[in-house]
Amino acid sequence: MDELITRMGFPSIAEAQFAELGIAAAIAGAALLAGWIARRRLGPRLADWMHGRDIQARGPLTEATPTLLGWLVALLIVAIGWAAWPWDPYARLLLGAVAAIAAAAAVRNIVRGVGLGAGPALAAAAVAFVALLSNAVGGLTLLQERLDAVGFTVGRMNLSLLTLINIALTILALFLLVRIGNRIVRRVVRGGGGRDLDATQQLLVEKIAGVAIVIAAFFVGIDLLGIDLTAFAVFSGALGLAVGFGLQKTFGNLIAGIILLMDRSIKPGDVVVVADAVGRVNKIGVRAVSVITRDGKEHLVPNELLMTERVENWSYSNREVRVRLAVGVSYDADIRLAQKLMLDAADEAPRVLKSPAPVCWITGFGDSSVDHELRFWISDPEGGLGNIQGDVYLRIWDKFKEAGVEIPYPQRDLHVRTLPKEMPAPAQPKRASKKAD
Repeated sequence: MDELITRMGFPSIAEAQFAELGIAAAIAGAALLAGWIARRRLGPRLADWMHGRDIQARGPLTEATPTLLGWLVALLIVAIGWAAWPWDPYARLLLGAVAAIAAAAAVRNIVRGVGLGAGPALAAAAVAFVALLSNAVGGLTLLQERLDAVGFTVGRMNLSLLTLINIALTILALFLLVRIGNRIVRRVVRGGGGRDLDATQQLLVEKIAGVAIVIAAFFVGIDLLGIDLTAFAVFSGALGLAVGFGLQKTFGNLIAGIILLMDRSIKPGDVVVVADAVGRVNKIGVRAVSVITRDGKEHLVPNELLMTERVENWSYSNREVRVRLAVGVSYDADIRLAQKLMLDAADEAPRVLKSPAPVCWITGFGDSSVDHELRFWISDPEGGLGNIQGDVYLRIWDKFKEAGVEIPYPQRDLHVRTLPKEMPAPAQPKRASKKAD
């Protein structure tokens, strides 16, 4: 047993510093206890701050926040204790094992929280555990040398297994940081930090911050991997050609979306008319604007189309919309009574505004009726126009029936000027003669 321990680089058990081992065990226990307290007391508060108190609206990362916070607190305390003293190998192994377990659990919760699945989360946790534990026992350098020896050379670049692992871990870490950074920015903007901004300005800040985070993560990754930026000279030229020819519309929609968010001509919740379709703006994305019609159909309108084509925005500066109804009344009816009944029907409708008040005007004398137009205002165009028109029409129908006001049918008068004095007798059809047999 002692020979195996000596081969692993550890002194014999008799030479172990049990005092240091006890102190290391106390630090590890204190770290786990502090992590448990942080999980129970501070974790729920942090989750509420990240995504509010609505349980149904929370994502997997928010739900994993208490557990993640507990393991991170434990890892931080163990790391501080590990770096504070040149520990005995056995004490270092104990602290390294606790740190490896805490790091693996934290990495697993982060990867699962951003939606990568259980498999990648388990693989990332295993890598974190092996790396920290190997470092604790002094075998991380040997492991790196073995991984670096397995590979091949492409031009001037040496691609080894260690390089591929570093690239994968860097991409994974940056992806996690980007997702977490976007969550934090969204929470800050929609919380107290963006209280003075409206919904469109908040969305614009989120989009710009998201693009900035991705660009920063890209350059940080390039620096961490030690890639020379001059190697991207040819790639940047090819990318410029691709943007100029194939991705012109895509970048045009991107710029148009940013402009729409900046000038606030179209905002989420606005009621717009695009290509004779009335709908409510649900979301302004990077490429297109989502418009939901009253039929429940969701139209994805390119941002560039909204910048170049004519678009009606019923709630741009004022949400009040005027509705017009055409009503015909018989020539024999009391016109003033009919107008009063139409105004009363509009006043009784719950969605019709009292100010401006409804009005009713004669628009012409038709062939069969006196034509009127009833005009009234509503302040919730997203609620639809057909339902309010049908409601007012039905109320007018009921009031006309009660008051005896007639809505005439189309009628025509036929005038015969002269008739001939002697009408010719109608021609009689000839009958076929029968011959007697």
